[in-house]
Amino acid sequence: MIEEADRQRVADDRQQVLARAAELAIEYLESLPEREVRVDHDVAALRERLIVPLPEDGELPLQVIEALARDADPGIVAMAGPRYFGFVIGGSLPAALAADWLTSTWDQNAGLYVAGPAAAVVEEAVGEWLIDLFGLPAATSFGLTTGCQMAHVTCLAAARHAVLERRGWDVESRGLFGAPEIQVVIGAEAHSTLLAALQYLGLGRDRVRIVPTDDQGRVQLEDLARELRSVDPSQPLIVCLQAGNVNTGSFDPIREAVGLARGHEGAWVHVDGAFGMWARVSPRLEHLLDGVELADSWATDAHKWLNVPYDSGIALVAHPKAHAAAMSPPHATYLQYGGQERDEMNWVPEFSRRARGFAAYAALRSLGRSGIRALVEGCCDHARAIADRLSAEDGIRVLNDVVLNQVLVRFDAEDGDATASDALTRQVIVQVQEDARIWLSGTTWHGMAAMRISVSNWSTTAEDAQVAADAIIDAARRVAPSPQAA
Repeated sequence: MIEEADRQRVADDRQQVLARAAELAIEYLESLPEREVRVDHDVAALRERLIVPLPEDGELPLQVIEALARDADPGIVAMAGPRYFGFVIGGSLPAALAADWLTSTWDQNAGLYVAGPAAAVVEEAVGEWLIDLFGLPAATSFGLTTGCQMAHVTCLAAARHAVLERRGWDVESRGLFGAPEIQVVIGAEAHSTLLAALQYLGLGRDRVRIVPTDDQGRVQLEDLARELRSVDPSQPLIVCLQAGNVNTGSFDPIREAVGLARGHEGAWVHVDGAFGMWARVSPRLEHLLDGVELADSWATDAHKWLNVPYDSGIALVAHPKAHAAAMSPPHATYLQYGGQERDEMNWVPEFSRRARGFAAYAALRSLGRSGIRALVEGCCDHARAIADRLSAEDGIRVLNDVVLNQVLVRFDAEDGDATASDALTRQVIVQVQEDARIWLSGTTWHGMAAMRISVSNWSTTAEDAQVAADAIIDAARRVAPSPQAA
């Protein structure tokens, strides 16, 4: 407890530590364009610095922040910077970052309207803007989750409710014991977070019906039609499609696939659009999402292409009643619930939750429609530039059609041997990571080792794209100094 006499001291300490934290944050941000993009694998050294005996009496806040910034620095990955091309990770727009600082300062519990009225209304604005940007039905409901993982859980919980309700089963009250068996159809390239969501919801990740995909990772319509015909018409059905393959950036043929699913009475179609949904904002890319508005639910991320700080996922559902029924917890007598106001806990899995809408609100408002469009198209242009540069080099092969922001690359051994090419590709990836000008990751694509380049950061420039291509080509020449790699 703080005594009255200590209040001024506490206020002075708070002002000092927050000012210093801001200085340290700004210093870090200013270092990003030139900072090495490296992952420190010396976990023993990090543990030695950070895992210290808990002090008996505590330390001054300023000392704690200074020590944290110093000791954590070797283990901080410059993923917020312009040359981080690993996974699909955006940075943080200035307005979004500043709003996130305010979010922590305001410290609102955004589960109930009464606990954070501004947080609730800001999330309403974010939801309306996103539904409009993505061209979804006006009645679509939404919830802001920790990430696309929990957005999938939210959407598929709504799907589970709806398909079972249509067969007279209340899954929220009765559970799955004795329920009609739900059939789930997914593509062979479905993301692991989708499978995890099925696992969490009791639908099982290994009992799904898997539809083959083509060389870009898109579901094959003939195979999808065949799989759907094999489902008993009396069984509940959920069909999951993909908008933006995590390796190639490819899109399932959504309009045609939804049409096939509608042949099964009461089927629910869910779209994994973790980053691909953002193509909807671009006139030159929106054809990739043709028919997406016909689905029943959509999951995406704001901490990917909208470039807001973690965590910020988005669940969108075309059937608000099913959405609310699946998520709304039983009422507690001690809580004060909203009437006309929006209680966020009715739309997401969390009760107590961060007011994550402020950062998304700031990002959307600071960019505007044209800024969002320019961000998405710019990243795609940079990905195309990297791909074109690498394709011009002997021994470097781009495996995918670069339709979005993903580039998939393989390095061919001189003799063309697949095993040798796998080894060469993995060696080049390690060389690029150790070089530290950029950071990217590896993957396995249709049985082949490949390099995976994701361009998602608002601050990446054409020059950064050239630096990336140079770093990759230099690494390939170091690993295989021959005409094939030169």
